Amino acid sequence: MTVLIWLLILPALLFAAIRLGGLDRGPLVQLLAFTPYVAAWSLLPMALAFATRRWSAAALALAVVVAFAAFVLPRAIPGGRGPSDGVTLRVMTSNLMLGGADADAVVKLVREHDVDVLALQEFTPDAKDALAKAGLDELLPYASLADEPGASGSGLYSRFPIGQARSSRNPGGFQQAYGVIQPPGAGALLIGSAHPLAPSEVKVGRAWREDLADEPKADPDGTPRILLGDFNATLDHAPLRELIASGYRDAGAATGHGFTPTWPYVGHGHLPKITIDHVLVDKRIGVREMEVHPVPKTDHRAIVAELTVPKA
Repeated sequence: MTVLIWLLILPALLFAAIRLGGLDRGPLVQLLAFTPYVAAWSLLPMALAFATRRWSAAALALAVVVAFAAFVLPRAIPGGRGPSDGVTLRVMTSNLMLGGADADAVVKLVREHDVDVLALQEFTPDAKDALAKAGLDELLPYASLADEPGASGSGLYSRFPIGQARSSRNPGGFQQAYGVIQPPGAGALLIGSAHPLAPSEVKVGRAWREDLADEPKADPDGTPRILLGDFNATLDHAPLRELIASGYRDAGAATGHGFTPTWPYVGHGHLPKITIDHVLVDKRIGVREMEVHPVPKTDHRAIVAELTVPKA
């Protein structure tokens, strides 16, 4: 029993050390996505150690559990929502899975939740046509679009006029659409549809890190920014935490929904579900609510968030 307990503790201890040190390199990038599951599993050796009175092992197991709790529990506890005074802005992001997502379902979410800004990833010319046919252009008549066949396209739709509409291709090859909007009564806001490369193979790990490093950092002295989309990273990945630390807040963690998974919901049935889609907002922007919704024919859940943006 003593040997078994130590064999259970040591992998969890190693995993916690890797997470604490931000050592997500090589295959560890994929493994760290499942940190919440390892955190739950770490309770087992602690319970065994205490139950069998192996006190040295119990002390170490408790330390590991406390470390994991520090990593993951804050995202399940509402807090840090930011300012509550300002102009309400509702945003939504959806990865369309090579453009194949159900366009009517996407437009229905936009209509039912009174969405002001919609960010799309894996946005194809066929998806653009399908969304237009479903009535998206009537709800959100302004756009900054970079639709392409395959997984690299990106788009932004808005209820309000979009200035400085543009797109840029990140090092991993994905387009990211940007634009500046100014809701009535509010100041200007820079919006970006984020889509870093997925770390699907060890060999693309460097490009994945470069893509996340390439995302626009928060600028406390400039126009407030909102980045939303498929970041292909969880809150346990160091590059995403570094981006947030530049001056963003994660809407999921702020509302206590940081554990709510967004992928995978089509295919990849062997994988536990994880949270790789995010809404990041400048610290000057408050987060009131966040919800995750299924969309047929895509492996990602859509996120809808209600924000409070600074008044003009």
